[in-house]
Amino acid sequence: MESSGEVVSLPVLVESNYRACTIPYRFPSDNPKKPTPTELAWINLFSNSIPSFRKRAESDDTVPDAPARAEKFAQRYAEILEDLKKDPESHGGPPDCILLCQLREQVLREVGFRDIFKKVKEEENAKAISLFEDVVRVNDAIQDEAERVENLIRGIFAGNVFDLGSAQLAELFAKDGMSFQASCQNLVPRPWVIDDLDSFISKWGRRPWKKAIIFVDNSGADVILGILPFARELLRHGVQVVLAANDLPSINDVTYPELVEIIAKLEDENGKLLGVDTSNLLIANSGNDLPVIDLTRVSQELAYLASDADLVVLEGMGRGIETNLYAQFKCDSLKIAMVKHPEVAQFLGGRLYDCVIKYNESVD
Repeated sequence: MESSGEVVSLPVLVESNYRACTIPYRFPSDNPKKPTPTELAWINLFSNSIPSFRKRAESDDTVPDAPARAEKFAQRYAEILEDLKKDPESHGGPPDCILLCQLREQVLREVGFRDIFKKVKEEENAKAISLFEDVVRVNDAIQDEAERVENLIRGIFAGNVFDLGSAQLAELFAKDGMSFQASCQNLVPRPWVIDDLDSFISKWGRRPWKKAIIFVDNSGADVILGILPFARELLRHGVQVVLAANDLPSINDVTYPELVEIIAKLEDENGKLLGVDTSNLLIANSGNDLPVIDLTRVSQELAYLASDADLVVLEGMGRGIETNLYAQFKCDSLKIAMVKHPEVAQFLGGRLYDCVIKYNESVD
């Protein structure tokens, strides 16, 4: 199960001591044949997501015998997780969030599923596109720049709620759907568990960046109502923006072809995004096929585009917290996401649905 094309390291990544996975699942002193409590907790987290994945797979009308194949997926993936509980080194282990995601995608593809979230992504993209202008107008109406940037950041958090990879949120979404404006208003109060918002806004005010690479996350409200208004604001200030999206489908993450289509629908006939020129907006294929990312394995295209970046943004719990929270860069970096797993909240010492905005200036 490989993305198309060769993968290389992100050139602005500081590779010395880089570990993609944030949470230490085991230590050298741990018994290699016995799962650690952290490994067991994460295996159980992925096990709890199986019913929602099976349900999505059953309803995939592009796949013949979808219900039978969905059951096969559920059984096979559950067996693999049980194997890892008995022997952490089975199936390429010991397990971490990257391996657990890889194994899930591998089993889905082996039984015949390519994109079980395709239909819901299309529905949510259409809904979010219809709301895009209203969200942007609200932002544009805020005269004070610091307040406007804070509102844009809050919009990213609100959009990031929409995550069908979280079992609890998948269930909530199935019941109620989600309101973007309500999500903006109902964020947990500051200070957040990691809260560098003020230092990020202060740096923004000094206009330091010429090129930003933004690793995007989910389809729907997340990318369209959260990230794109933020990217548009950077474009307004003359920053070149590269949006890096997945090569292959994974959960409800937006893919490179889907993002190209979304931008085409939002631009007017003059190539503008509600009055803002998009000639400085590029869409890149990240080379990734998971909801988490190892930055030593990105596409050559993205590596080329990132070579002169002076800001890297990793958005979403998978890319910005579960992986890469402590990654260091030769340029400024922003990790921004909502905490949607109790295990992540516990690790950070925060609350479920807490917010993380971690801003670091470049490492010399």
